Amino acid sequence: MIVKPEIMRGGLVKNPHPIGCKAVVEKQINYMKSLPKFSNKKRALIIGGSSGYGLASRIALAYGADADTISVSFEPGVNDKRLGSAGWWNNIWFKEQAEKDGLIAKNIIGDAFSDEVRQQTIDMIKKEFDGKIDILIYSLASPRRTDPKTGITHSSVLKSTVGEIAAPTLDLNKQIIVDGKMMAATKHDIDETIKVMGGEDWQLWIESLKEAGVLADGFKTTAYSYDGADGTDAIYKKGTIGAAKRHLEKTALTLNNELHDLQGEAFVTVAKALVTKASAFIPLFPLYGCALFKVMKELGTHENTIEQIDRFMRDMLYGNKRITDEVGRVRPDNLEMDDNTQILTNAIMSKMTSENFKEISDFAGFYQDFLELNGFNVAGVNYDASIDIDTLKSKQP
Repeated sequence: MIVKPEIMRGGLVKNPHPIGCKAVVEKQINYMKSLPKFSNKKRALIIGGSSGYGLASRIALAYGADADTISVSFEPGVNDKRLGSAGWWNNIWFKEQAEKDGLIAKNIIGDAFSDEVRQQTIDMIKKEFDGKIDILIYSLASPRRTDPKTGITHSSVLKSTVGEIAAPTLDLNKQIIVDGKMMAATKHDIDETIKVMGGEDWQLWIESLKEAGVLADGFKTTAYSYDGADGTDAIYKKGTIGAAKRHLEKTALTLNNELHDLQGEAFVTVAKALVTKASAFIPLFPLYGCALFKVMKELGTHENTIEQIDRFMRDMLYGNKRITDEVGRVRPDNLEMDDNTQILTNAIMSKMTSENFKEISDFAGFYQDFLELNGFNVAGVNYDASIDIDTLKSKQP
């Protein structure tokens, strides 16, 4: 079977390329192997460790801190209609390589919002990880969440808290700028989005793990967030997403207090704008990303996902170069938020049209990152070669 990218309406890629996903994982691992370690051995739990910042965190900890890791993610496997998800294959390829390198790598596939998966994780920590973990990375992105206490399923929405606004974006299938708008949010919309994307589930994880006695002394936890610059202010800070992120920040303060007896800490990490499964479909963001990438590459400050996470962990998580803001968030997005970078980025965005955006921005780089999310257009992979589906089906995360 020969696998080609099938980009559907809205920019969703229907099928991943399993061998391409392997190459992407190996590229990140090889990057970390080229660097010195940044910490002594750790035991890490990553909630949402199958792609994006979560996957990069798993790789960085494994190869920068010799970490044994557990990843919890909800990823569909191979069936008659599709070749699984990119995250499914990322889990498989990471586990395969990590075990070859003498590390413990466990994948739990299931609903991270459920009490059952939390208990399964606790049991695994007690059995496989000497009963303790040193760090939990929370990097979960989901449009829905079922509250384990009430059984009610909540759905997040992308809406504005300041009234209806214009929200042009890129159609990645047709490769054109399309007009759009973000509808005004109701209080119900805001509350629903906070239930899904706020800090409630992160808090449930930490409190459950602490009650079970599986958090080591000096335990650290962080949840990834994005703050947004002027170019995306209407979507993030003034959107339902922003309301959820403020809740996440309040949760971090609560958790930080709860970890004092372990000499631990909890904080929100504001990461750089990058192409992820979630960000590629947020209005305005692709236009901002294309402009930002061009500016940062020309200035020599651009970082891809693994480079960003390595610098964060090396300098700010386990190093002595932590950058924080007035509300205590850790800010590895400092290079993106540089004043000159933002001025140049906004100048490009103000000139963008469907006719010129490919020439005046780094659309090519943004689109390349988008394809790589699903294992396509990766150097060294023969996309004309047939894939043995039956052999791949036998692999399990």
